[in-house]
Amino acid sequence: MRKKLLQNILAFFSKKILAKYHPDVIGITGSIGKTSTKDAIALVLSAHFRSRASEKNYNTEVGVPLTIIGVRHPGHSIAGWIMLCAKAARLCLYTDAAYPQVLVLEMGADRPGDIAYLTGLAPCNVGVLTAISEAHLENFGSPEQLLAEKRIIYEHLAPDATAVLNSDDPYVYPPTAYLHAKMITFGMSEDADVRADSVLRPLRFIEGSEEYGGIRCVIHLNRESQQASFPRIFRQEHLSCVLAAIAVGYRFHIPLDVMLERLREYEAPPGRSRLLPGIKHTLLIDDTYNASPKATRAALDALLGFDIGPDARRIAVLGDMKELGSYAHEEHRKMGEYCARAGIDLLITVGPLAKTIAQAAIEHGMDTESIESFDLAASAGRYLQNKMKRGDVVLIKGSQDVRLERVVEEVMADPEQAAKLLVRQEPFWRSC
Repeated sequence: MRKKLLQNILAFFSKKILAKYHPDVIGITGSIGKTSTKDAIALVLSAHFRSRASEKNYNTEVGVPLTIIGVRHPGHSIAGWIMLCAKAARLCLYTDAAYPQVLVLEMGADRPGDIAYLTGLAPCNVGVLTAISEAHLENFGSPEQLLAEKRIIYEHLAPDATAVLNSDDPYVYPPTAYLHAKMITFGMSEDADVRADSVLRPLRFIEGSEEYGGIRCVIHLNRESQQASFPRIFRQEHLSCVLAAIAVGYRFHIPLDVMLERLREYEAPPGRSRLLPGIKHTLLIDDTYNASPKATRAALDALLGFDIGPDARRIAVLGDMKELGSYAHEEHRKMGEYCARAGIDLLITVGPLAKTIAQAAIEHGMDTESIESFDLAASAGRYLQNKMKRGDVVLIKGSQDVRLERVVEEVMADPEQAAKLLVRQEPFWRSC
């Protein structure tokens, strides 16, 4: 009852504020890459407009209004909620000349009706759909039902608004419902409005010739083409986020060369495929923010793409993939088979669901001595620390509840930087 009251208060103030200041609203949804895309878009726009983007994962019926108002979550503080309401009231009663011209809002969908609620609260001038995967199926039943929810991000758009769609994802493009708005597509496909080709991703971790991180490519925007370099990212999924940001920047008439220079500073948020130095002269792929089958397979492909020394190994630490509902057992079995066929040298699983990954890997020919399963991240971290050796490349990926950032902290070269580099380092998470 109290939560519903707070939600209604936040919705009331948000609608009043948007009606008064008329900012351009960019709404971003999808199963993969929402936060990374949001950050890339915010980076492109921030040099040209007064803009504000959702903090962290403020993508719910509470988080989106907090971004509109411009405050952080007060938690359980009554005084904090009073101050929040006071600020919202001031924005409604008086004019704040510094209020953002553009709001970049991440919009999540855990259950049917979420995107409809959020777009009703904050109708978008630009709706971005990144990609659809098996994530969050627990409350949807099938990818098609999830898509029906996600595509509201472009179904609700007015004719003078713009839909920005991933042309590489068959669930996203072509649109499966009537599109009233203008459309800009992004991706690697030839017919995308914003596309990349001639992509180079040096991924070498051999002592004396390490070269890892960074993407070089040619970016095409309509008839314009330019060489581009993004030194702080290394996966194609990150490049997709960059292309989406360029599509949005194009909608706001920002020159391509200006966008590319700005995006040289773009890096993935903590826990989203960041490369970190590990102990014993190893390299970590920190992908601990969350996990879905599609994203985990892509992360494994990135691990396998590294050129390593003759005695080095590719190690995968995989945790439970949550929110898959009735698909959970099948998808974890498929992941085990994927690991076995891909030739992972050492597989470590964390969590009860992930044990199915280990079992399936054994059934498909992986040596039992190359697999170990744990219930807790802390135990897996200690085991990994003892097993790692010079030159290894280690992927660490799992859903939020498994807390695999604790594994990363155990084996990163500079654990004193954990608060800056890792996901879920706030006091609330550290105490869980």
